Amino acid sequence: MEILSPMAGMLLRYSVAVGDAVADGQEVAVLESMKMEVPVAASGQGTVGELKAEVGAFVQEGEPLVSLR
Repeated sequence: MEILSPMAGMLLRYSVAVGDAVADGQEVAVLESMKMEVPVAASGQGTVGELKAEVGAFVQEGEPLVSLR
């Protein structure tokens, strides 16, 4: 399962690392859009398999951020 960016913005940080267990609703990343920090929550549970975007990169709405297995 992939967790997608809910909006366009800069990826400020990840709140998880590869190998971490993630619960449904847990914050996995934080985006910045229009000078506001926007948390991104998991829409399911699993283990982080891959962090898809680079911290500091601009991501588009719907772009994969975290891959869960």
